[in-house]
Amino acid sequence: MDHHEGFREFVLARQQALVRTAYLLVGDPHLAEDLLQSVLANVVGQWPKLVRDGNPEAYTRRALVNQYISWRRRPRPESPSATLPEHGFSPVEAALDRLVLRRALARLTRKQRAVIVLRYWEDLTEAQTAEVLGCSVGTVKSQTHHALARLRTLAPELMNAEAEEALR
Repeated sequence: MDHHEGFREFVLARQQALVRTAYLLVGDPHLAEDLLQSVLANVVGQWPKLVRDGNPEAYTRRALVNQYISWRRRPRPESPSATLPEHGFSPVEAALDRLVLRRALARLTRKQRAVIVLRYWEDLTEAQTAEVLGCSVGTVKSQTHHALARLRTLAPELMNAEAEEALR
C-alpha cells in the first residue's frame, strides 16, 4: 500500500489556491512558491494521518500560516546583488496593470477569453483546455494565438521584453 496515495492528486487539485494563499501571506510570487514547497514537504510526511483524520486542506493552510509566521520571526540575511532589477514591484503599478488587463480581456471574444483564462490562469494544458471547451487542440492553439495578438494590440503597455519573449 502506498502511504502517499492521493497526495499528488491533492496537490494538483489545490495547488493554485494554496499558492494564492501563500502569495497573499508573503507578497512575493517566488517566496510564495518557496513557502508552499516547504510546507508540502512536511505535509507529505503526515499524509496518511491527514487522510485518516479528514481534512488535509485545512491542515495545509494552517501549516502555511504557521510556516509563514516562523519565517517572519527568523531574520534573513540580505543578499546583495551587483545589478539592480530593471523594474521593481509596485503595488500601484500592479493594480493598474490588472485594470488594463481586465479591460483588454473584456474586449476579446468569449472563446478567446475562455482560452486565455483556462491556459494562463487555471494553468491547463492545451488538451485539458480543449476538453473543457469541447473543441480540438488545434482550435485552442489558434484561439490562443489570436487572443494573445489581440491583447498585444489592446494593451501594449502590459508587454515588456520578457513577456514578449515568453509569448513567442
